[in-house]
Amino acid sequence: MATASEGHVSEEKFCKLLPKVELHAHLNGSISNETMTKLLARKAHLPQDQQPDTQALQQWTDKVEKGKDVNLVSFQMFKLNHQIVDDTEAVAMVAKDVVREFAEDGVRYLELRSTPRDVPQTGMTKRSYIETVLKAIQQCQEEGVDIIVRFILAIDRRNSLEAAAETIQLAEEYRAKSGGIVVGVDLSGDPMVGDARQFIPLLQQARNAGLRLALHIAERCHQGVESLALLNIPTDRIGHGTFLHRVEGSQELVAATELHNIPLELCQTANHISKSVPSYDQHHFKYWYDKGHPCVFCTDDKGVFHTTLSKEYHLAMMTFDLSRKQLWQLSERSIDFIFADDDVKQTLRKHWTNERSKLQL
Repeated sequence: MATASEGHVSEEKFCKLLPKVELHAHLNGSISNETMTKLLARKAHLPQDQQPDTQALQQWTDKVEKGKDVNLVSFQMFKLNHQIVDDTEAVAMVAKDVVREFAEDGVRYLELRSTPRDVPQTGMTKRSYIETVLKAIQQCQEEGVDIIVRFILAIDRRNSLEAAAETIQLAEEYRAKSGGIVVGVDLSGDPMVGDARQFIPLLQQARNAGLRLALHIAERCHQGVESLALLNIPTDRIGHGTFLHRVEGSQELVAATELHNIPLELCQTANHISKSVPSYDQHHFKYWYDKGHPCVFCTDDKGVFHTTLSKEYHLAMMTFDLSRKQLWQLSERSIDFIFADDDVKQTLRKHWTNERSKLQL
């Protein structure tokens, strides 16, 4: 393996060689162009009026690549992804490709998250969806893909309490029988819809059952009261937290985040493209990093936003003038915030120690 001594390896290459932890990756948002091509080919036999809307795909790609404004609440790509990932064969393809791609990018520990789906037309149930993802993860392990993967079941805040309760029940069940792969629950979905406080009793139930919580919090400026309630469950990690320090009542939000020492999953490219931050240099990473608060770089939806975790590290390095040593420290510290057990953490720390000498830090 190449070393990354100063002057011999570019900063981009250093970020690729850097061992990394990915804690905020939505499965269906992480579909690469290569996988998308395979998925669309599976639909080629359908009549024209049943074909996926590939024009939406091209329009989205053009917007992202040209840095044009996009609307967080009208992401057509997510709708397209649901259209083409509608049976267990497609789910298996996506899960395996996503795991392999993260591994190829130098990610050594990955927590995937997804809302269990049922599609009556194809016979896919929420159980078969979960079991297909778990099987894909296990197959990657058996094939020697160099990555440890865990799975988080997501509650979509747009759905009913009954649907959320079913997700919690499934998470509890598969936590017990997945061999440690199912580790937690996510709360996500369109932040402009509903009030997440209605899910708090269910989230507390999940936490009491031993599941960890990674909740999308303060994605929009009007969510101060809701965010404080979620923080005080307390959640184990914060997804985005974009407006924690920028809304009415922010003093309470910041205090609660610091009191519980809750790590933030930070997704620079996703936040910039969705316009939840005005520019990369105004990303809230700097606010929290300067306070010494736990921060983890993540991709959110690497396929939709055309990014990788290596790119996210390099982006932070260039934007905030971080040194290679600082990047290493951020990467290594992220091990502390994973939802796997202490044995996995110890394994990862040993790997990081071995890789450090190759990077000559």
